[in-house]
Amino acid sequence: MAAITASMVAELRAKTDAPMMECKRALTEAEGDMGRAEELLRIKLGSKASKAASRVTAEGIIAIHMTGSTGAMVEINCETDFVAKNDDFLAFGQTLAKLVAEEGPADVAALSALTVDGSTIEARRAVLIGKIGENMSIRRFKRFAGDARLASYLHGTRIGVVIEYVGDEVAAKDVAMHVAAMKPVALSAADVPAALVEAERSIARQKAAEDAEKAKAEGKTPQPAEIVAKRVEGSVQKYLKEVCLFSQAFVKNDKQTVEQMLKAANTTVKAFTLYIVGEGIEKKSENFADEVAAQIAAQAVAARTH
Repeated sequence: MAAITASMVAELRAKTDAPMMECKRALTEAEGDMGRAEELLRIKLGSKASKAASRVTAEGIIAIHMTGSTGAMVEINCETDFVAKNDDFLAFGQTLAKLVAEEGPADVAALSALTVDGSTIEARRAVLIGKIGENMSIRRFKRFAGDARLASYLHGTRIGVVIEYVGDEVAAKDVAMHVAAMKPVALSAADVPAALVEAERSIARQKAAEDAEKAKAEGKTPQPAEIVAKRVEGSVQKYLKEVCLFSQAFVKNDKQTVEQMLKAANTTVKAFTLYIVGEGIEKKSENFADEVAAQIAAQAVAARTH
């Protein structure tokens, strides 16, 4: 049996927002397998139990630079929120975004080798680290250049969205704000990665199997296989509706979908890009782990005294 540590419980809770003791039980049942534990929480607690990356796990900023139909969005990371608000750090982000838009480097290494005013980006990063006293890194970027027009939205400096569209600028900007708020996975169901769809189908099947076992234990007749299959596919379709941009209820008017709003505005969204600072990055959280350990210990003591 794998040892379930407080830091593992803290990590699972940060990913799912599920109660700590539920996280511990799921990890125990999954023998420490984080992915399997997430699935178990989804099955036991429902779809709200796992919204991956709902918590930011690193600090930094998103910077955007747009010039006509050419633009760029960049994420750079640092260690603390304090540095993320530093003027020099913010200016560095804008320099990077402008450079990506103008030069089109192939990757972070190529961007780091570019020169501004006689100094490479990597040298500038090193100087900034020395000046501020905190490590920082260029994580990712995307350059936009083509026939489509561009609309962008920054929510503070932590969430950035770029929309590639044809049509009305106001409608496109509204969609950018919608994406920042609702965080869709893809434009339409056809664009959702097959792995995500299959994962959702697997969870629905396991939930159905658990319901069947519960019915048997209570002396009830489980639902027929064809009904179960319809339930599973219904869960998948509900998931797709929730994560696809076009089928989501528009945030400024929930009486219509984003697709309906765009049609009314005679606008076509060809693609969107969403960056969230720290999304998917693991960051140590010793204090929170200590808090989890303390609460687990308190639960154990309470259990022994009853």
